[in-house]
Amino acid sequence: MIDYKKRKRIMGRSIRLGHCICNPKEPCPCDLFKRKNVCLCSGEREEDALENVPLTSLVENAGCASKISQEDLKKALSGLPRIFDRRVLVSSDTCDDAGVFKLNARTALVQSVDVFTPVVDDPYVFGQIAAANSVSDIYAMGGRPLTALSIIAFPIERLSPRIMNKMLQGGIDKLREAGVAVLGGHSIRDKEIKFGFSVTGIVNPDKMTVNSKAKPGDVLILTKPLGTGTLTFARQIGRAPAKGLAAAERSMTELNRAAAESMTAAGVTTATDITGFGLAGHLS
Repeated sequence: MIDYKKRKRIMGRSIRLGHCICNPKEPCPCDLFKRKNVCLCSGEREEDALENVPLTSLVENAGCASKISQEDLKKALSGLPRIFDRRVLVSSDTCDDAGVFKLNARTALVQSVDVFTPVVDDPYVFGQIAAANSVSDIYAMGGRPLTALSIIAFPIERLSPRIMNKMLQGGIDKLREAGVAVLGGHSIRDKEIKFGFSVTGIVNPDKMTVNSKAKPGDVLILTKPLGTGTLTFARQIGRAPAKGLAAAERSMTELNRAAAESMTAAGVTTATDITGFGLAGHLS
């Protein structure tokens, strides 16, 4: 139901400014208002907003392919001040999966954030994958995830809010499986969907695993199959086999909790979460 008083107030302000409040590049009244009698600035939405749409068709770079390259990232971070706090056990210096901050002799905080674009078409499954991916950074450090905050960018003007709801539900359900409490989150309007979580966990400083202690002769153990990045790219260009995609989705939604617990029990010293840079990239 249209709130005409609100619409008149908002549009009146936009007309005085000479452009839409929600999009300064658009005149007021905008083309959408003329065609469909919908004012986005007033919080109105199209009744026929897209809901059943393949998520991967909405992004340019799916999943971890949207990451900035290691080379460019090093240039961007060059010259930034280093951390000299003794309580910081792991910082960005080693490009590890998460940062570690010591609280006392037996407990340290493990913190990470991971956000990426859709790698699958189903919003609920994408939410599960985003959550499993986010907690994997904590598991890779030998930690136990405790809490999470969601981070979501979403084209709310073009897509139905129900898509966003399904993504969040998938993430929350997967984190509940991991024993993680979602405390809240942050959302922004964007032309492209991006979703993930900032996760906080704990680890015993004497038992944590890092990515910088590998040495010649070590045995390499993979806890999941490789190749999900190749398959998700193949999906975008219509060349992915259905059987392979189904296997990739099952793998990406699976928690690494059991592997992390076994790793800690076995006394592993070096580990990393292999994602966008592939096996060779993470080994380097």
